Amino acid sequence: MLGLKLTTDARWAKLAQSNLAELLTDHAFCEQKAASNAISLIVNFPEYPELVQTMCALVKEEISHFERVHAIILAKGWQLGRERKDDYVNELAQFIKKGSSRIDWLVDRLLFAAMIEARSCERFRLLSQTLEDKELAAFYHELMVSEANHYTTFIKLAKKYGDPSKVEKRWQEFLDYEAQLISRYGNSERVHG
Repeated sequence: MLGLKLTTDARWAKLAQSNLAELLTDHAFCEQKAASNAISLIVNFPEYPELVQTMCALVKEEISHFERVHAIILAKGWQLGRERKDDYVNELAQFIKKGSSRIDWLVDRLLFAAMIEARSCERFRLLSQTLEDKELAAFYHELMVSEANHYTTFIKLAKKYGDPSKVEKRWQEFLDYEAQLISRYGNSERVHG
C-alpha cells in the first residue's frame, strides 16, 4: 500500500528498543512537528476550506499523539529530552520544488507530508511487531494505522488540488528520492534515524 522502495532493516527495531527513552523523546517531537506542519499548511493555504478543515483535525490528532507519548515517557520514570534535529526530514524537504507555481508547491508539500507518514507507518509497524513491551507494541500498532490514514489523506489532497496523473508521477519521484535517502539511515534509535 505504501509503495516504499526500500524497507527498513529489522536491525533498526532492535537498536530502537535498546534505548527506548531516546526513541520516545524523538517520537514525541516527530508528533509535535507533524502538528506544526499541518498548521503551516493552514497558514500558507487558507483559501482551501477542505484542506484547512482536514489539517485542523490532523493538528488535534498529532498533538494528542504527542501528549500520549509524553505520558508514556513519564510513566516509565523518564523525562522528555530536548528536541532532536531530524536530518531525514530536513533532507527530504530539500526535494520540495522551489520557485514553482503555488499549486505545485502545495502538491509537493502534501507529498512531502505523505512520505513522512508512510515511512513512520512502516517503522511503527516494525516496532509493533518486535517490541518486547507488549503495551508499547500495541500503542505502535495503533499509531501505525493512524499514520497510514494520514498518508492516504495527504495523497488524496494532493490529487484533489493537482492534476492526478502529474501527482502520481511526482509521487514516484518522491519514492525514488526517499529510497536513496533512507538507505543512509537506520543507524540510530530515532523514528527516522
